[in-house]
Amino acid sequence: MVYGQIFRQHSPDDCFINVNVGGFKQRMEHNVLKRFPQTRLGRLLCCSSKEAILELCDDFSPANMEYYFDRNPHFFCYVLNFYLTGKLHLVDGLCVVSFFQEIEYWGIKERHLDFCCSGKFHELMELVQDKDEDQQLYSSDSSIEELSALDEDIETFDGSWCADVRRNIWIRLENPGYSTSAKAMAVASLSVVIVSIVAMCIHSMPEFHQVDLNEKEIENPVLNSLENFCVLFFSAEFILRLAVAPLARKFLCRPLNIIDLMSVMPFYVTLACDTVDEGENTNLENVGKVVQILRLMRVFRILKLARHSAGLRSLGATLRHSSREVGLLVLFLSVGISMFSALIYCLEKESLESELQTMPIGWWWATVSMTTVGYGDTFPVTLGGKVIGTLCIICGLLIVALPITNIFNKFAKFYERQRRIDLRQNK
Repeated sequence: MVYGQIFRQHSPDDCFINVNVGGFKQRMEHNVLKRFPQTRLGRLLCCSSKEAILELCDDFSPANMEYYFDRNPHFFCYVLNFYLTGKLHLVDGLCVVSFFQEIEYWGIKERHLDFCCSGKFHELMELVQDKDEDQQLYSSDSSIEELSALDEDIETFDGSWCADVRRNIWIRLENPGYSTSAKAMAVASLSVVIVSIVAMCIHSMPEFHQVDLNEKEIENPVLNSLENFCVLFFSAEFILRLAVAPLARKFLCRPLNIIDLMSVMPFYVTLACDTVDEGENTNLENVGKVVQILRLMRVFRILKLARHSAGLRSLGATLRHSSREVGLLVLFLSVGISMFSALIYCLEKESLESELQTMPIGWWWATVSMTTVGYGDTFPVTLGGKVIGTLCIICGLLIVALPITNIFNKFAKFYERQRRIDLRQNK
């Protein structure tokens, strides 16, 4: 080998060590190894016992003073070249992960990579890390698991009561692309959700409010009938899904089914409160307020659209897996709001025209400014305050933009996967 010719063969034997790597034998000079004392071969020179030697190599022959390593002999040629030149190069045809594991075993640091290979190595490692993160997100995402677990749920029906009937209904309810009837059921469900949301919005308009002879506000009969129809449809759909579900407990624990339950519960609780209120129970003075709060909970019906929208499911998955980015965003904003609210208070408190006379008002102003909302209800009037306001807005733009990029990238990956899964199920 060329590496053996480079070493000085006329040195005494005690200045060399014999290395056997996967059948490839090589004599290596001590002075060469001492240039890199932190590497595995360099540490062999400091071993004073056989036990210490065997911690660094796979076997050792005291008679021949030969160290055995069960490693890739082709890669070891590059290790020899590193000891001679001080620079390491990538191995053609070797996976970058395997390359990293090899240099980690031999104790060679990444900084020893030559400039011609360093950039390519880090690019490949970043690509591998991105794929690993994508795989982790894919394997831990509950919404994707719900979609891809349909085949597993179908197998659960075997041996249960009315298995064939329940299986056929379940497939049509869970997979809109299964057949024409499944698509019709999905369109009907989506239409009722939209009608319910529109009716809820119309109900809030004063033009549609009605009063009785005693000037007491009453429900609009048309909107009330429409509301009752929508709730009955949602209730029947939920009960049907629960009745044909392969596992009731698993069904009730899924996020989309919890949303379905939350969308109909306010109606029945409100109905019960109205019944109690009609009985003039003096112990329930705040029944009217409870009813109003429960009616506002009908907004959960908007979330029912997630059952029919890959984008909404992807948004939910993104938020669940972006806790670190959201935490950083809140932390950055909190630090910026605290700092700029204190600065604006110090500069504006002496001005009689300014409304920024207290720290809480300064917090509100800094929050509105850093998030670039800009209500305009409070604003600085002094020159120094305007300068601080400008800096606050610029810092807010930078702070908000930093974690948003990662969140957007995760959303794009989740959305693409959701579309692929939907297309696979529709085939």
